[in-house]
Amino acid sequence: MNGTAKASYGQPALVGGAVMGVLSALPFVYLGNACCCLWVVSGGVVAAYILQQNQAAPITFADGALIGLLAGLAGAVIHMLLSIPIDVLMGPFEREMARRIIDNAGEMPPWAAELARRAAERQAEGGIVFIVVRRVFILFFAFFAGAVFSTLGGVLGAAVFRKPSPPSTTIDV
Repeated sequence: MNGTAKASYGQPALVGGAVMGVLSALPFVYLGNACCCLWVVSGGVVAAYILQQNQAAPITFADGALIGLLAGLAGAVIHMLLSIPIDVLMGPFEREMARRIIDNAGEMPPWAAELARRAAERQAEGGIVFIVVRRVFILFFAFFAGAVFSTLGGVLGAAVFRKPSPPSTTIDV
């Protein structure tokens, strides 16, 4: 990192990870990740922005990549911790939606109706154990996606929010 003092990576990584994790865990809002991992990339951008704001010297692309990576890993954990209670609370709503889909399956192809019926049964039978196992599996995927896309977001944030270099104080004779 440039400058005389190293800025802490902790706060920017946690804030960027919180942006990524919260937005990725919220029902319906999480669909933003279907658009090029929008919330994951945003977590890296936010982390790079905060890192740059916490110091006078311009951050490097390596700083942006590192802070994006850390934000992605933090965001994966935050996402999992928030998703489990949200899944428990949203479970009855999702089961009711699946039941309605099955009830209106007259116009649906038989294979799609069977797929919806099986998904509803699996979720109803599995309960909290099914939710936790599914979320742990998703955590490993989120570590990978967070590492890649949030790192790219951190580099993007470093490019966009980088402060200009201070003028040189050397005198040429």
